[in-house]
Amino acid sequence: MLKLGVNIDHVSTLRQARYATMLDSPNAEPDIVAAALAARTGGADSITMHVRGDRRHVQEEDVSRVKKACDLPINFEIASTAEMLEIALRLAPDFVCLVPENRQEITTEGGLDVTGQHDRVSDACQRLQQAGIEVSLFVDPVDEQIEAAARLGADAVELHTGAYADAVTDEAADREFDVLTAAAKTTRQAGLVLHMGHGLTYRNVRRVAAIEGVCEFNIGHSIVARAVLVGLERAVREMKTLVSNP
Repeated sequence: MLKLGVNIDHVSTLRQARYATMLDSPNAEPDIVAAALAARTGGADSITMHVRGDRRHVQEEDVSRVKKACDLPINFEIASTAEMLEIALRLAPDFVCLVPENRQEITTEGGLDVTGQHDRVSDACQRLQQAGIEVSLFVDPVDEQIEAAARLGADAVELHTGAYADAVTDEAADREFDVLTAAAKTTRQAGLVLHMGHGLTYRNVRRVAAIEGVCEFNIGHSIVARAVLVGLERAVREMKTLVSNP
């Protein structure tokens, strides 16, 4: 059965809108721990959290609190900077996904340039793996990047599904779906575990879930947006049903 990692960053986004400097306040809502527990009840297989350099949503303490309160694995998204590696090594999540990061972006835009940052990414992978943390790399569905991830010893890749998710015509969606299918094959042949994520919604995820070899999806914004209307537990359960029954 395909696994669903639920990214709860945007629960923190809502909290930060009012309580960015008052996280200890009893009024600092919504509570990210409650969100993680609701996601678990809804069927999540892991919790994804991204501490960014500008701390725009998730804070280090959020990761610690969720790890203590929720028994699901933590997938910790970070840029491969010295600061973030030290945080990851200190917090000891189950998994780390290395992602590119740009202070001006709204959300992560594009995959990690593994070929252009080979030594830096390789060093990050080695340090994390030596600490017993499995490492995935968030990459575009491009053979060169996937093969580079395999060469430097990553455990998994998460294919960036944004081009498929953002396609505005059926023809464009079909083209991008074919790109993902081909990249999935390359990932399998490289011996890497295959994850996918970015921009996937209740409308477009089922088709991607049918691609051979996909083990896990990491989805956040669409689930949190749906939760505003129906609650997080139900939103997660609905998404889990879609990815489990492509």
